[in-house]
Amino acid sequence: MVQLSTLVRDIHRLNHQLERFEQRYNMLSTTFYEAYSAGMEPEDDAWVLDFEKWAGLYEVWRDRQGEYEETVRHIRRQQPSLFKVVRPVMA
Repeated sequence: MVQLSTLVRDIHRLNHQLERFEQRYNMLSTTFYEAYSAGMEPEDDAWVLDFEKWAGLYEVWRDRQGEYEETVRHIRRQQPSLFKVVRPVMA
């Protein structure tokens, strides 16, 4: 099982990457992905590579979110308090 700290770090990195696309195209990733998954094409052919990358990042982000939730559920079954496993990250 992946460590919680690794998942949190990955999720934050992915959030940052997704936010760049959201700001560039003025649309939240969830809205974009619904349209992209439904087969909607970009208006400009120059956007195709961006849209493919954005969709891929969103899928990885969604997977990491699921892994995070599963890891938290696993920890909660093992520990009476989730806060017993919380540790600050040393920079």
